[in-house]
Amino acid sequence: MREGGKILARILEDLKNKIRAGISTYELDEYASQLMSAYKVLSAFKNYKGFPANICTSVNAEVVHGIPRKDLLLKEGDIISIDVGIIYRGFYLDSALTLPVGKIDKDKQRLIEVTKNALYQGIKKAKAGNFLSDISYTIQSYVESEGFSVVREFVGHGIGRMMHEEPQIPNFGKPHQGPLLREGMVLAIEPMVNMGTWEVEILDNRWTAVTKDRLPSAHFEHTVAVREQKPEILTLLS
Repeated sequence: MREGGKILARILEDLKNKIRAGISTYELDEYASQLMSAYKVLSAFKNYKGFPANICTSVNAEVVHGIPRKDLLLKEGDIISIDVGIIYRGFYLDSALTLPVGKIDKDKQRLIEVTKNALYQGIKKAKAGNFLSDISYTIQSYVESEGFSVVREFVGHGIGRMMHEEPQIPNFGKPHQGPLLREGMVLAIEPMVNMGTWEVEILDNRWTAVTKDRLPSAHFEHTVAVREQKPEILTLLS
């Protein structure tokens, strides 16, 4: 999973460099497919429960599971969340980030920064001896203290031989609840943060979740190994 995590980090870095006004989310998906072939990994998302694409591309008010489209061209001022899952030697890795398209307004910039910070605040709690909900509580407390809201309908998850394993990891809740974290557990921690209400709804395509008030949303995710001293982020470049 360590090796696969580095590959996934490189794929995301390459995708990041493609983000510009005028590119379609379909082109990003095609490029992701080429990268996966080059790195000899498989998409964990393609055909998963019928999902039609290699990656998820969620723009502005789309929270998660945005389906890449030929007719969806990125515009200056948009934000896009790219969620990528791969299978490497029988193991799954999962990571996501939200990026600006050109120059964005201060509110969107702050939303991105708070969501990224929330991920790292949560990761700090992924240590052996802590409770699972210590991650959840830390993310929620931080996000709400910054004036944003955490999505409740979608959660992080265990990951390894399957994409979604137990335990589920909500981004909200009371501290000191749920299972104790143990050395060697691997978790996909992924705060989804909304500018307005935490409520979401699913579009007619039965996949894409959008904010109920159509205000922007951001999403960051890493695959993380629980350790005694310090959590190990597996989906980092270095």
